[in-house]
Amino acid sequence: MAFETNHNVYVVELDPVVLEKEPGFLQENPEHHSMMSCLYVGMTGLDPQERYANHKKGYKANRLVSRYGRRLRPDLYQRYNPMTYEKAKQTEVLLARQLRSEGHAVWQR
Repeated sequence: MAFETNHNVYVVELDPVVLEKEPGFLQENPEHHSMMSCLYVGMTGLDPQERYANHKKGYKANRLVSRYGRRLRPDLYQRYNPMTYEKAKQTEVLLARQLRSEGHAVWQR
């Protein structure tokens, strides 16, 4: 049985003002380094560019990405794509943990 590799993880850089305006984001990242980026990590069955555009349009959007999203960060995710749905679910969580451990402030659900 072949597994379809039609899912992707993606990372969006968020405006650092998210730390001031969203108390939950700051609570989720108490040990972030001020010189590191604020990021959102997600997974999708779409091309990451298309998914990001949907966020910015408010379609099936995460509110943090809609309000504070600056740009995609393919340098942080491109090497993982594409993959199966199950692998994308796992990679999303692991990538968020890795980025947080490097000092980034990260939102991932």
